[in-house]
Amino acid sequence: MKLSFTKLKPNSPDFRSIKQLYMRAFPDEERAPFLMLVLKAKKKGVDFWSISCDGKWAGLLYIVNHRDLSYIFYLAVSEECRGIGIGSAVLRSARKIYKGRRLFLAIEQLDENSDNYQQRVSRKDFYLRCGFSELHRKLREGDVIYEILGVGGDVKAADYEALMKSYAGSLLSKLFTMEFVD
Repeated sequence: MKLSFTKLKPNSPDFRSIKQLYMRAFPDEERAPFLMLVLKAKKKGVDFWSISCDGKWAGLLYIVNHRDLSYIFYLAVSEECRGIGIGSAVLRSARKIYKGRRLFLAIEQLDENSDNYQQRVSRKDFYLRCGFSELHRKLREGDVIYEILGVGGDVKAADYEALMKSYAGSLLSKLFTMEFVD
């Protein structure tokens, strides 16, 4: 399995496929406006990757970097490419690309009352199998509480706030409702 990572640009041949996958893979309440993601990806420290496997387009990876911190905002593998190890391979590659950095992501917390509880359990198990660890921190965005998983070290609220300020700017970062919770 040979993965290729290419920075997404509006004229990329897979731009439309990435937008469609993004819209299908993430629920409304967990999606930032796609245009904002594309525009922010022009900034230094923001990586919007189009992923190909053995020459075939396979998914997307969106990472925001600040100092020694890298936040996986979004990772999605095309439905046609799931279940054959591409997601695991993407994470292994990301760990190499961002080696020496604290790499983290947020997943919906396990809640037995949620409609997609089993999906949440499977997602968490996947990331744990891929070498991520529980950081025993949570984020709240609107009504959704996320659990933080990572590799390379702990992530504190001040680290996250600095990353978001760097990504979104002073004014816009105040509009983000995501915050660390106990």
